[in-house]
Amino acid sequence: MFTVDLYLQPVVSLPQRRTVFYESFSRLRDESGRVMMPAEYLSVAEPEGLVSAIDNLLLFRCVQIVRRLAKSDRKVGIFCNISLASLGDEVFFPQFLEFLAKNKDLAGALIFELGQTAFSERGSTEARNMAKLADLGFRFSLDKVNDLELDFADLSRADVKFLKISADVLLDQLLEVEGRMALRTMRDLQASDFAALTRRYGVEVIAEKVEAERQVIDILELDIGYGQGHLFGEPRAIRDQVLAETAPPSDFMQAALRRRTAGGR
Repeated sequence: MFTVDLYLQPVVSLPQRRTVFYESFSRLRDESGRVMMPAEYLSVAEPEGLVSAIDNLLLFRCVQIVRRLAKSDRKVGIFCNISLASLGDEVFFPQFLEFLAKNKDLAGALIFELGQTAFSERGSTEARNMAKLADLGFRFSLDKVNDLELDFADLSRADVKFLKISADVLLDQLLEVEGRMALRTMRDLQASDFAALTRRYGVEVIAEKVEAERQVIDILELDIGYGQGHLFGEPRAIRDQVLAETAPPSDFMQAALRRRTAGGR
């Protein structure tokens, strides 16, 4: 028997280092209380068809946590991971969309996040369902961004408002060209103008996996306004009491379980 825990990690504004968002993570805890990281628990969850149920539970709890924060007048947003499987799930997604329609007043505080690779692999169904979320006012973020040769017009059409790029990837891109700093994949662009370019398309860059003060100095020179990483705060578990208060309704979880029995991810 496993328990699904919710962890939150701060995303801060730079240079102030004020928490303006949180990113949510799921972790599995076994009967002994040992916390399992994703690489470990996926090997257990995937064969049992539990990954979708975990994804769906996390999505629901993110909405409930945002609601709880709003009640206490804490003006912060939450990044919540959403998988292509959930976006394309014909059983789960319509019910989740209905749930969000009833909570669309929270659209400004809840950002759905998927990886750059997943975004590029989305099909017509997933793109259409992303558009339905955007119609309700919800925004998107891409994480695990490794390729900076981006189609900004496509990002804008898909209502992607944030790009999360690891500090190492960003700083490894830097090189000197004719006496100025540029990016390897965009040599005609001054490195410090990259964030300004993304902003022209309504996209903010977040430097993630920031581990050292020296990285912060370099990131600020790139005019990047947000940072995330252990330097600013490690992921912390939400208390069991709060999770109990945000337990999902039975019909919500039944959609996830029906998918499991149907053999989907």
